[in-house]
Amino acid sequence: MAFNDLLKQVGGVGRFQLIQVTLVVLPLILLASHNTLQNFTAAIPTHHCRPPANANLSKDGGLEAWIPQDRQGRPEPCLRFTSPQWGMPFPNGTGDNGTRITEPCTDGWMYDNSTFPSTIVTEWNLVCSHRALRQLAQSLYMTGVLLGAMMFGYLADRLGRRKVLILNYLQTAVSGICAAYAPNFSVYCTFRLLSGMSLASISINTMTLNVEWMPIHTRAHVGTLIGYVYSLGQFLLAGVAYAVPYWRHLQLLVSVPFFAFFIYSWFFIESARWYSSSGRLDLTLKALQRVARINGKQEEGAKLSMDVLRASLQKELTLSKVQASAIELLRCPALRRLFLCLSMLWFATSFAYYGLVMDLQGFGVSIYLIQVIFGAVDLPAKFVCFFVINSLGRRPAQMASLLLAGICILVNAVIPKEQTIVRTSLAVLGKGCLAASFNCIFLYTGELYPTMIRLLACSFQVPSLGDPNPIGLCRTGTTVIQQFPQVI
Repeated sequence: MAFNDLLKQVGGVGRFQLIQVTLVVLPLILLASHNTLQNFTAAIPTHHCRPPANANLSKDGGLEAWIPQDRQGRPEPCLRFTSPQWGMPFPNGTGDNGTRITEPCTDGWMYDNSTFPSTIVTEWNLVCSHRALRQLAQSLYMTGVLLGAMMFGYLADRLGRRKVLILNYLQTAVSGICAAYAPNFSVYCTFRLLSGMSLASISINTMTLNVEWMPIHTRAHVGTLIGYVYSLGQFLLAGVAYAVPYWRHLQLLVSVPFFAFFIYSWFFIESARWYSSSGRLDLTLKALQRVARINGKQEEGAKLSMDVLRASLQKELTLSKVQASAIELLRCPALRRLFLCLSMLWFATSFAYYGLVMDLQGFGVSIYLIQVIFGAVDLPAKFVCFFVINSLGRRPAQMASLLLAGICILVNAVIPKEQTIVRTSLAVLGKGCLAASFNCIFLYTGELYPTMIRLLACSFQVPSLGDPNPIGLCRTGTTVIQQFPQVI
C-alpha cells in the first residue's frame, strides 16, 4: 500500500499511465494472431494422390480411374490405384483393368487451392504419413512458449521488465520474418520455437509492467480491458487470414509490426516497483519524478526524496535483500499446496482451451467464421466472469467456469459429427467458459503469490498464452508475504 500511495502522489492514473498502458498492450493484438496462426498457415485443403507422370487421363477414363472413393463418395486422400480401373482394354486384349489394387501417393498430391492457395501443408506435403509433422510444428511452438516463460521470467526479475520486453519484440520480429522465408520445414519449426519463446515473455512482462504502474483500485478494470484487446486480436486474425490466404505473406504480416513495437519500446519507463524491490532507490526516485512530470505533478514529484522513499518502502527494501528461487515453491508447505493446486487449474484450462481453438477445421464449418465466433464469445464470457468475481467471489467463478466447460466438451465428444450446428454451439460455449476460467486463474495466481516470487511462479504456470489478461496480477501480495514467513 505504501507504493500505491506513491503512485497516487505522482498522478495516479494520469497521462503517463494512459500512454504507456496503450503502447504496452498494443502488441497483444498480434499475440492472439501468433497463438492460433497455424489454423490458417497450416490448414489442410482437400487433396488426393497425383496420378503417375505417364498416366493419360483422357485415355484412362479421367481422374476417377486412378483415385478410389471413400464411403461418402469423395476421393481418398492417401491412396491411388496401381493402374487405371476402367477405360481402354489392356494392350494384350485381356479386357479392362479391374484389380483395384491401391498404393500410397508416390508421386505426391493434388490440392484444392480454392480456399487455401498456399499453406505449409501444401508446400511441404504434410499429409497422410507426414501428417504428424503438422502437429509437430505447433508442439514446438508451444515448447518455445514453455521455455521462454521460464527463461525470460527469470531474466525479467534480474534485468527488469523493460529490457526483456525490448529484446522480445526484436526476437519476435526477426524469428517471425525468418519463418516466413524458411526454405524447409526444419528451419520453419526452429524459428517458430523462437517466436514462442519471445511471445510467452511478452505476455507475462506486459501484464507485470502494466499493473505495477497502475493504482490498485484501477487494475481490475485495466485487466478486463486488456482481455478484450486479446479478443480483438482473434477478430483481426480471421479478417487478415481471409484477405491474405498465402501462408508466407500472412506470417510476414503478423511479424513485421513487432519492429515498430521494438522501436517505441525504448521509450517505456521501467517499473519503479521493480527498482524498489531490487533495492535501487535512486532509480526508483528518478522513475517516479519522471512520471510526475508527464502527469503534470511536478510539485508532488519534487517533494519525493531518498529519505521519503526509505521511510515509505521499508518492506520492499527488506525484501530486496532476499533472493527467492523456485525451490521456495516446494519448500514452504503453504506455497507448495498453492503451487500444486494452481498448476492443476492451469493444466486443465490450457489443455482444454487449445484442444478447441487449434482444431477449427474439425467443426465442418468455415474456418474464418468459427474464428470470429470464438473471438465473439469471449466478450460476454469475460463480462459475466468479471461480474461474478466481484459479486460472488473468485472460487464460485472458477468452479462454475471449469464445470460448464467440462460438461460442454464431454457432451460434444458423444454427439455425431453430422450434427455440425450442435457440436459447434457446444464448442463455442465451452470456449467461452474456458476464457472465463483464464480470468479467474490469472486473478488467483497474482493475488496469492508473494511479490518477491510472483513473476517466477507465473513463469512456471502462465506459459499457456491462452488469454493474457493481467487482471490476475492486480494485487501487491504484501499481505501474503506476511502469511508465508518461511519464504523469507
